[in-house]
Amino acid sequence: MASELRAAFTKAKDEGRNALVTFITAGYPTIEDTVPILKGLQDGGVDIIELGIPFSDPIADGPTIQVANTTALNNGITVPKCIELVKLARKAGVTIPIILMGYYNPILIYGEQKMVEDSKAAGANGFIVVDLPPEEAVKFRDTCSGAGLSYVPLVAPSTTDDRLKLLGEISDSFIYVVSRMGVTGAQTAVTNAVGGLCKHIRSLTGGKTPLAVGFGVSTREHFLSVGNSSDGVVIGSKLVTLIGESKPGNRGETAKKYVQSILNGDGSPHIPNSTFDQQSSLKEKPEFHEDHKHNPRFGDFGGQYVPEALHACLRELEDAFESAIADPTFWEEFRSLYQYIGRPSSFHKAERLTEYAGGAQIWLKREDLNHTGSHKINNALAQVLIAKRLGKKDVIAETGAGQHGVATATAAAKFGMTCTVFMGAEDVRRQALNVFRMRILGAKVIAIQNGTKTLRDATSEAFRYWVSHLKTTHYVVGSAIGPHPYPTLVRTFQSVIGQEAREQYMKLNDGKLPDLVVACVGGGSNSSGTFYPFENDKSVKMMGCEAGGDGIDTERHSATLTAGEPGVFHGVKTYVLQSSDGQIHDTHSVSAGLDYPGVGPELAKWKANGRVKFIAVTDAEALEGFRLLSQYEGIIPALESSHAVYGAVQEAKKMSKDQNIIITVSGRGDKDVQSVAEVLPVLGPKINWDLRFQSGEDASK
Repeated sequence: MASELRAAFTKAKDEGRNALVTFITAGYPTIEDTVPILKGLQDGGVDIIELGIPFSDPIADGPTIQVANTTALNNGITVPKCIELVKLARKAGVTIPIILMGYYNPILIYGEQKMVEDSKAAGANGFIVVDLPPEEAVKFRDTCSGAGLSYVPLVAPSTTDDRLKLLGEISDSFIYVVSRMGVTGAQTAVTNAVGGLCKHIRSLTGGKTPLAVGFGVSTREHFLSVGNSSDGVVIGSKLVTLIGESKPGNRGETAKKYVQSILNGDGSPHIPNSTFDQQSSLKEKPEFHEDHKHNPRFGDFGGQYVPEALHACLRELEDAFESAIADPTFWEEFRSLYQYIGRPSSFHKAERLTEYAGGAQIWLKREDLNHTGSHKINNALAQVLIAKRLGKKDVIAETGAGQHGVATATAAAKFGMTCTVFMGAEDVRRQALNVFRMRILGAKVIAIQNGTKTLRDATSEAFRYWVSHLKTTHYVVGSAIGPHPYPTLVRTFQSVIGQEAREQYMKLNDGKLPDLVVACVGGGSNSSGTFYPFENDKSVKMMGCEAGGDGIDTERHSATLTAGEPGVFHGVKTYVLQSSDGQIHDTHSVSAGLDYPGVGPELAKWKANGRVKFIAVTDAEALEGFRLLSQYEGIIPALESSHAVYGAVQEAKKMSKDQNIIITVSGRGDKDVQSVAEVLPVLGPKINWDLRFQSGEDASK
């Protein structure tokens, strides 16, 4: 199977031209269109076809491929159906090599060995996995080669020499060269740096493996230009666009005519002086090791499952982070901002809430009193200081509830940087006050209209933007999610919460430690920052309260650790809310900040090893927590924090009066008053809270 891929390059060279590799999305525009399109591509003269396995959250793809993925998934495409389409194409007479291309999570959930075996049986020749890190790629390559299939590595302009050498060693057919930084999409011009890039890659990979260059190629002129330096050319987004615009019944013919316009148009192709062998130079047991001061893994979780182009961003950030935390002057500058933040934040006993619960003593760590109204300012200021060390003038952020967006906009304003915040359109609607606060602070807010229009889509869009604007931009990730070093970085700066709480409690309780520490859990910035300083205190139990939405027995919740399964999402292996096909589930929570289908890998480790107990708190129960803290302590908490309040009160009822609980109140509830008013007519009766928002004359009656 792998030899057929190499033979395709040899055939093209013997014919005096570059090999043409095309990409289409399986199931787009309809599942029934796929096989006729494959036949049309073959009839037009394509040498190799990449058949895309749709994924719900593709962070390396531009809008064209995103739309195709969404359409295909809405059509009911699945991984088994993608494999079946290969089988049907072979029966229909498609004989040229077919490579299955996609993201790792659907393959992981299907089962790598089973995926390879079933794909081979259907007639596929190999795989391209967009977000597989090198150390994992070696293992998957071995699985593929054991079945006679090929693993095709992706390299980018930013790929390090060590990674290039390894990827060259595991390639047994060809190497896919991403010509530019950024996401997929047709361009009006292609980069003129392809020649130098290909020359460099050949110098490190031995020059015997064919190179196929893609990203941005859309015309015959591009094909010839890129072909001056490569052995093959990859075209995807333009083809997908043309097929999507064509009429039903004509899509195979559209594919054929477009390919013919690329291969048979005016101009003479030029074959580079590169040489490659028909025999593979595959290395049996390649060695690869990258040094990290902080382990990217948290047990079985963590890592960097990102497109190769994004690795440069992460490497630069990791170096800057390690340099900063090793520099006393950085910590001096950061801690000098504590007065600006309002640190140390207040810590006190909740006397009336304790009396209400009738059990354990309840203590509150008041992150809601920080400047901007939540714990988010801790991390935002620290990351903006890192951006300043890197010489970056622009910062971006994702936000759900808006508190991280406000905090990042605040930090950017203080240090004279531009700020762009990505926010799901649904979150923009329900957090209008925070959106206006960001704009007052000078930030630009971009409402994301695709997908679920919530935090997950904002995060995906922020990653896409960052990879295209690395030179000037730093991405201030707001939670302990995403690829290394973000989970460690965010937890490091948010650990001030747990450190202070631990010290403050011990000072007030004769050096003793609390019995239980409770925090709400979304992505994990507040909870990991709260829990980490207590991790080695074995006498201290810890509990995370997730968003149970309408209940975990429904599809409307965000209880990732309670109901999720291990998977790969947004660059990290962790617990994920996903389908049996590896597609990311839609989520729901009354609190926008907890409405996320993944979770930080350190929290995933704590779940796996039992160090932290996680529970799901429903929307109605969170509203009860909101009411309890408001009416018993005069503190209106964020809806996120309300989950922790409810969970802690229920635990307090089971404990004795000589035991103690700390709750981190992660944010204040000003931002949520409108949301509470909207849901009270539905949720209020469930908790016997008959309160309605009144305005104007009605309020005075």
